[in-house]
Amino acid sequence: MKALAVYSHPNHNSLNFAFLQKVIKGAEENAHISELKVLDLYKENFNPALVFNKEKRRRDMHNDPDLELYRKQILWADILIFIYPMWWGRPPAMLLGYIDQMFSANFAYKDKKGLLPEGLLKGKSVVCITTMKGPTNYPFLYLRNAHKILMKRALFHFVGIKKVKFFEFGNMEKKNGKQKEKLQKIYLYFKKYKGNFSFYKLF
Repeated sequence: MKALAVYSHPNHNSLNFAFLQKVIKGAEENAHISELKVLDLYKENFNPALVFNKEKRRRDMHNDPDLELYRKQILWADILIFIYPMWWGRPPAMLLGYIDQMFSANFAYKDKKGLLPEGLLKGKSVVCITTMKGPTNYPFLYLRNAHKILMKRALFHFVGIKKVKFFEFGNMEKKNGKQKEKLQKIYLYFKKYKGNFSFYKLF
């Protein structure tokens, strides 16, 4: 399997970056993952702003030459790994801008007359690793799982990706937030990952 890790945090001294390092370490020790590429959106200076005008039409976004490298990365990968914080109950604007531009019509999905659109990214898997200042159950209790619905149903299922796994870690700004245990969990997950989310029981 080939894996693409999309990292969306501006600080390399952050816990999110530590999670990225655990993903890399686990993947390096996993014989089932042949290669891992990392896309650091902030380091890349990715422009999250959508621009539509006479020269750049929305219906042509799937052919935008400025996004060609990123499209190739998605097509290349068997598993997409998204690492990001939750800010105000949602992913960072940087990641949302990446999603807006990359999961475009005629690349990630295709409209069909009279039918639901056809997802064009079938067969891929997704793992989302997120950190929160609030408690782990905050999205469920206060936001009615809006984050998971947004990412899983409105995005990944829409483009044909059915295997979606979430790690939502809360209380990450507290000294007793069990950060080491959670980092270890991610390391072990990717060390043993075989493409089937149910193969390994997480502690």
